[in-house]
Amino acid sequence: MTQDLPGDLSLDSVIRQRLKGLRLAKGWSLDALAARCFLSPSTLSRIETGHRRIALDQLVPLAKALGTTLDQLVESSADDDVVIRPEPEHQRGVTSWLLSREHAANGTTVAKMRITPERSMEDIGLSVHPGREWFTVLSGTVSLVLGERTILVQEGQAAEFSTMVPHRVGAHEGPVEILTIFDHGGERAHLHPHE
Repeated sequence: MTQDLPGDLSLDSVIRQRLKGLRLAKGWSLDALAARCFLSPSTLSRIETGHRRIALDQLVPLAKALGTTLDQLVESSADDDVVIRPEPEHQRGVTSWLLSREHAANGTTVAKMRITPERSMEDIGLSVHPGREWFTVLSGTVSLVLGERTILVQEGQAAEFSTMVPHRVGAHEGPVEILTIFDHGGERAHLHPHE
């Protein structure tokens, strides 16, 4: 199962570190984990220390006992998936940069958005979808409409709100840049409105 990875860490070594780290994070002794996965404490000790070869039929019950998946235990630890190189997407008056991977496991999307007055508040329909949204203003002033209220959110401030309230976000008297976190419904409504 050994595979060479950057930084002189073999996949075996990474798996061993993950197994031990997950066990210690749960506060379990070798005996406690052994009782949950039907392996002996000495076998687990030898697996963690590298004195025993890791077998697939051992990883499945270990992953289950530790509350993870086999895929997560054996995924590569290479650095090539760490850096995200966002490409700007342009719509009239809005440029957005996706700062997280699409289809993130936690169901959220992080994006940077630049909104200019070219996108007038009258052109933006009120949006409603399940979930919550959060943003912080990096520069400028945001005009946040929530139902009948208009709230000005200044540079350095943040806003969080239920997206079941009809809402829209625009620039107030000049361009604005925000960092925002959407759930799946918010991403579809605000980053891909025409899909």
